[in-house]
Amino acid sequence: VDPARVYAAGLSAGGAMAAVLGQQYPDVFAAVGVHSGLVAGGAHDVMSAFSAMKNGAKGSREAATPVGSTPTAATIVFHGDADSTVHPRNGDQITEATTRYTPASALHSTTQKGTAPAGRAYTRATHRSADGTVSTEQWTVHGSGHAWSGGKASGSYTDPQGPDASAEMLRFFLAHPRK
Repeated sequence: VDPARVYAAGLSAGGAMAAVLGQQYPDVFAAVGVHSGLVAGGAHDVMSAFSAMKNGAKGSREAATPVGSTPTAATIVFHGDADSTVHPRNGDQITEATTRYTPASALHSTTQKGTAPAGRAYTRATHRSADGTVSTEQWTVHGSGHAWSGGKASGSYTDPQGPDASAEMLRFFLAHPRK
């Protein structure tokens, strides 16, 4: 295994685990993909997990970390804005947590809107550091629920109308070897 190309990705609880791995082990994971998950530190027990799923995390450990203090693995986030299982606010919180390590004066963000070939509209926000390195990419899939974007109709928890999260995560991962 090429140690510069170790990645993790997951959906829902698996997405939350990928966020934890990227935050806790940026020396191991070059990049992580979080699909419909929670921010690292966003829950500490079953009740806080259910609350974060319903409303977004409250007072995660990430929020207590000073800007610029700890790098995280590069992160790509996918979340449907009609997700009634894991509130879409969680996708925003993951992006906030991963970009907080770059001072605002050095963070350059761009937003692109588009429509997947199968029909779902999306908004893609890309956040770069001053040297042009993408630290975080967030895809908000409009009208999608708690499902893997671009998955096959025959699968469970998939949304075949959305942009292909698997292809986009692979593209992102290949562009982000660990330095």
